[in-house]
Amino acid sequence: MVTDIKDAAHAVEAAAFLRLLPARPRLLALGEPTHGEETLLHLRNELFRQLVEQEGYRTIAIESDCLRGLLVDDHVSSGAGTLDEVMELGFSHGWGSSPANRELVCWMRAHNDGRPVSERVRFAGFDGPLEISGAASPRQALTALHDYLAAEVAADLLPCTARFLDRLLGADDRWTDPAAMRDPGSSVGRSAGAGELRLIADDLVALLDEQTPHLIAATSRDDWDRARLYGRTATGLLRYHSWMADTSPARMNRLVSLRDGMMAHNLLDVAARGPALVYAHNSHLQREKSTVRMGGVPLEWWSAGALVSARLGEEYAFVATALGTIAHRGVDRPAPDTVEGLLYALPADRCVIDARRLASALGDTRPAPRVSPWFGYAPFHPAHLAESDGIVFVKDVRQG
Repeated sequence: MVTDIKDAAHAVEAAAFLRLLPARPRLLALGEPTHGEETLLHLRNELFRQLVEQEGYRTIAIESDCLRGLLVDDHVSSGAGTLDEVMELGFSHGWGSSPANRELVCWMRAHNDGRPVSERVRFAGFDGPLEISGAASPRQALTALHDYLAAEVAADLLPCTARFLDRLLGADDRWTDPAAMRDPGSSVGRSAGAGELRLIADDLVALLDEQTPHLIAATSRDDWDRARLYGRTATGLLRYHSWMADTSPARMNRLVSLRDGMMAHNLLDVAARGPALVYAHNSHLQREKSTVRMGGVPLEWWSAGALVSARLGEEYAFVATALGTIAHRGVDRPAPDTVEGLLYALPADRCVIDARRLASALGDTRPAPRVSPWFGYAPFHPAHLAESDGIVFVKDVRQG
């Protein structure tokens, strides 16, 4: 058995990744089972550098605010802004403080310097402007979309003026009140003004679509693509805020589903630009339904990866990351009858596993699910072996 498992293990390198797959995917996604561990982020950087330099991937998309990510993309593409500004303002969820993320941005900028546009690597955040404590105001996305259209189409085609839109949006802290995540009554998402904003956003997106030939010719495809991102984000945020105000039992399930739906639309847009690399939590990239307990309530939803895979088929590939230990988080050596325990017995500190070959080697043996003593780490579920294109296994994650 150990020999069979060894035969499924390969060195962690770009060529080994691609050998796992039946075809070269347009979206190649690498998941992580926990956030904030520099060991995993440095490994991501190493792999993504190889895949850009050796295999021609041209976008790196990570689980961060899609609007903030525009600042990072401008910096790595053209040098706009300072590195410190970009790290502070270009990432959500606190990711900007990560040394590995800083290393990634520096490498992308250096890689692009002096290269023709067609050979540059782009950056994208593909999460919505959402945090666990709530959602952003739709102001930035809605006003940016309105400004773009107002500069290029006749005023009488617009559903409202910029002044009216500003007045309807009101103060941003109305939208970002953290109390709204737990108390639907604190949300403005189903107020009359929010309802009117949803209609305006819908009209603006429709106008953007209707004027596509003119807009691309008058501005550029990149500007038009960015306006489409503003439109998706505005409508997605307004829908999210509406469900924050809901009082039904479906509320939290709808919120987690809406978030991954926004992620999926952003990933499909990234895929339309060409071959891209994606990095996020395994639960946002897997093909199976994702599950979590919030406040003791079980939630279940289709992840962004599942939604994208249904659309792209073999053009989407997902490689999960599994871990042996995270000693500084109290995650000790895995039990030998778990997937992680079987892989921990291998001599390599890290390896790429052919998941389907591993499943074949196990035969009728069913590994036990691993239980994590720390809420921030989600072990690999053995039932997911058949639907994963591969597994990156890291034996020990060390602090720092």
